[in-house]
Amino acid sequence: MTETDLLEIAQEGRVLRITLNRPEKRNALNLPLCHQLVDAFVKADMDRSVGAIVLNANGPAFCGGMDLKETADVDQIELASIHERLFTNIHRIHTPVIAAVHGAALAGGTGLAANAHMVIAKEDARFGLTEVRIGLWPVLIFRSVEHAMGERRTVELSLTGREFSAAEALDYGLVTEIAEDPLKRATELAAQVAQYSRIAIAEGLRYVHQIRGRDWENAGRLGREIRDRLLSNDDFKEGSRAFLEKRPPVWPSFKSES
Repeated sequence: MTETDLLEIAQEGRVLRITLNRPEKRNALNLPLCHQLVDAFVKADMDRSVGAIVLNANGPAFCGGMDLKETADVDQIELASIHERLFTNIHRIHTPVIAAVHGAALAGGTGLAANAHMVIAKEDARFGLTEVRIGLWPVLIFRSVEHAMGERRTVELSLTGREFSAAEALDYGLVTEIAEDPLKRATELAAQVAQYSRIAIAEGLRYVHQIRGRDWENAGRLGREIRDRLLSNDDFKEGSRAFLEKRPPVWPSFKSES
């Protein structure tokens, strides 16, 4: 395990766990934490030994949002820039991210959840786009939340600033599953996903990212290009042989891990 004051990072097998570690501040997102989170995601996405990422948090809250005490004392351009990178992770990285959420996940905490590919929540989890309460709008997290829940629901939540439960979040599409122990369940899912072809998952997530906003013709053209790359890849050839031979595949992309 590697630790900083603000993050704990540990890898077991092909699963990397990133843990927010400001429990006394409800894991509020100050500038150093944002930088370290972005750096951790980028490094994990480049690491061939990482097949999936689990994001969780120490303490009673997942993330209470932006650290308001520091906003007046930091460079606003730097803050906006790192927030833009942090809250577009789901559009940029090609390693699956599974968030394990408990307690409060408000404002930027909801944004972190929306930037995961799967969200496992404890029944006590609470979400909310609460920025309007302090005279803001959830501009930087709006797109990722909208992708999860749709525009109309995201606008309603942005206008009212109301908090909503894990059960509601499941109904809205933000949460994918409710579990008594979200970290255990998220780790199980991450281990399952991490055993599959790294190339197939990376290309698949790239396809998901790139077809957003495209018409059917352009999306179809892109899909054919990615499918052709996958069909000619050694992982697909090995996967096909393993299926016919009724054995687990030994992915060539794993062999090239550094």
